[in-house]
Amino acid sequence: MSKEAETRFLVSLHSTPAPAHQDVFYTVPRAGHLQASPSHRIRRDHYPGHELILCLAGRAWTRVAGRTHAVRAGDFVWLNCHHPHEHWAEPDDPWEAMWVRAEGPQLAKLAELMSVRTSPVISGVDRREAVAAYRQAFKLLAQGSPESPALLHAAVARLLGAVCAARARSGDAAPDVPPALTKVVERMRLFYFEKHTLDGLAAVAGLSPTHFTRVFRSAFGTSPIDWLRRERISQAKRRLAGTSDEIKEIAAQVGYADRYFFSKDFKRHTGVTPGQYRAREQGRAD
Repeated sequence: MSKEAETRFLVSLHSTPAPAHQDVFYTVPRAGHLQASPSHRIRRDHYPGHELILCLAGRAWTRVAGRTHAVRAGDFVWLNCHHPHEHWAEPDDPWEAMWVRAEGPQLAKLAELMSVRTSPVISGVDRREAVAAYRQAFKLLAQGSPESPALLHAAVARLLGAVCAARARSGDAAPDVPPALTKVVERMRLFYFEKHTLDGLAAVAGLSPTHFTRVFRSAFGTSPIDWLRRERISQAKRRLAGTSDEIKEIAAQVGYADRYFFSKDFKRHTGVTPGQYRAREQGRAD
């Protein structure tokens, strides 16, 4: 029996963005170009950043928020890795893909505007423009020159521009959020540090707690309280990376009255403690 073909990485790049750049630039800690094997599969509960993938050839599948989506040559896939996600090659015609894993200010909000939780596969992206942006990003990551962070930001913005244009042309740019949830999500996003209860959020939506939970989970793939916790953890990560505030202060700033519960919740969502996360993001030993 012949040995099954292995995934070939035609380009494989890593970088460690400086903390000072992360608040102002799109940064790219990982990028590459691969030819997948028939068995190539990625499955994660959560991971830093957003994976922006262009399928150059072949076919694949992705699963987000409990839904499976087909990916074909020319399609673009946007995965917010902070939420559970999965993608795998079609065994009979495994995909070839370019990708960057990007992080940056407001990227999560842009992802929401692009409806990537419900529609992660985007067709009609200008392939020539997208490939040029990927190649520019690869070159900059390989060079690692002083001006690379700003130019890399521009390359990612160029890629996002091509993707946003394709989604706008498709007429599917608005987030798939039921009207009853709009005010709730807005309140949790703006006032994540306040105390919220399921009954209180349901009242804002004008729904019973049971119906509210069902509608919210259908739209976002998670419960309202878990969504709020993820928002708080996201805000905490920004403060841990960009400030010298004590961890107990950050816990209070994002809505946790108990520092120890905050640390436990933070590790549950990220896999590391707040102190370990800060050390990693600031490029020092814990």
